[in-house]
Amino acid sequence: MPASLNTEDFSDLIDANARYAESFGMAGFDGIANAGVAIVTCMDSRIDPLGLLGLKPGDAKIFRNPGGRVTPSALEAIVLGVHLLNVDRVLIIPHTKCAMGKMSEEELRKAVGDSAGQDASWQGFHVVADQIDALRQDVAALRTHPLIADRAKIGGFRYDVDTGLLTQHF
Repeated sequence: MPASLNTEDFSDLIDANARYAESFGMAGFDGIANAGVAIVTCMDSRIDPLGLLGLKPGDAKIFRNPGGRVTPSALEAIVLGVHLLNVDRVLIIPHTKCAMGKMSEEELRKAVGDSAGQDASWQGFHVVADQIDALRQDVAALRTHPLIADRAKIGGFRYDVDTGLLTQHF
């Protein structure tokens, strides 16, 4: 065992996983999106992407990143989902009170640098100055993408972290 590996650091999560595995029922599942849904949303821990849509594991493909943007990686995931994993509806769901819209790129770099105790001016964070405009751009990018446009319905929503409600914008 490597000297840097401390199994106690994750023991609570490994124990929880063992309990989860006792009733695990998805063995043999082929990984398609049973409900035909893909979701792009923020990494914020207040968001339960499946629960807020009344879905369950196996129903949707989920891609999360800071700000819930259609990044190149998210786009790759959506193209694969549409062509190989039964996805025919894509929801882009940023949320209220998102940290990616509260600070500038420089403010985020400074906050991270202060926390790390070192220069973080080189790290990009892709802030979202206007969340609704960014959502409009992301929806338009998917609706006009040659590998997605004719194969999936695209919707742009915003999730309210205080009420749990979605509002469709596009």
